[in-house]
Amino acid sequence: MAHSNQGASSALTQFDFSAIDEMDPVLADGQTIICDREVPFELRHGGEQDVGSLEAVRVKVMTLGDGAGLVTVTAELTSENDLFFHYTHAMDARAFRSVQEGQKLMVDFAEYPAVLVRMLNACIKEPHTHLAVLVLGRDGRAHLDFIQNLEYKFVELLSVEVSQSDDPVVRQSVAFRYQALKARVALMHARLQDVNALIKLKSPALLAQMQRYEREHSPTRYSPPRTW
Repeated sequence: MAHSNQGASSALTQFDFSAIDEMDPVLADGQTIICDREVPFELRHGGEQDVGSLEAVRVKVMTLGDGAGLVTVTAELTSENDLFFHYTHAMDARAFRSVQEGQKLMVDFAEYPAVLVRMLNACIKEPHTHLAVLVLGRDGRAHLDFIQNLEYKFVELLSVEVSQSDDPVVRQSVAFRYQALKARVALMHARLQDVNALIKLKSPALLAQMQRYEREHSPTRYSPPRTW
């Protein structure tokens, strides 16, 4: 029985979404995703607010080339709370030199992807001391500030420009996320059917017990009161 339970558990939890992920439009230009995480962001509008709203923003960081051959670093910012929230950060060697000089950065462009990922991870692991503040302008332009709270003062570690993505890019992203979600649900449903078949083969009594439990604990449908 223990072997049967392990087999069902393994079949239920092992999913290969790589084929779905490879259809991501951000990969169309040969870029490589080096980071894909939800990061707590503080959103501010116009920079006038002392404290903005906290929101989980999904950040994908992509690179084209690597090491000395690094061509561009791109970050895509999206939100599941607003499917049409879509901002892009793009940096090449020339733009980085300007940022490097203006902000006195002690890293080279080849190190920039690792620095960006490290700062995003710090905002996840240490949200009380490392902040990501996205200041949104009315013209579609914005800037993302990474700030460290040293208790007695706030220190800006890095500030980068981002911009609201063009409509075709937004529509393409929304379509991909919708289709990817449908594909994941279909894959999980098919796997659930496989697990049901496995349990029915190995332990029909357990399957009957599970189905009875599901019927007893599933939400009852609402029936409107009769009117006479």
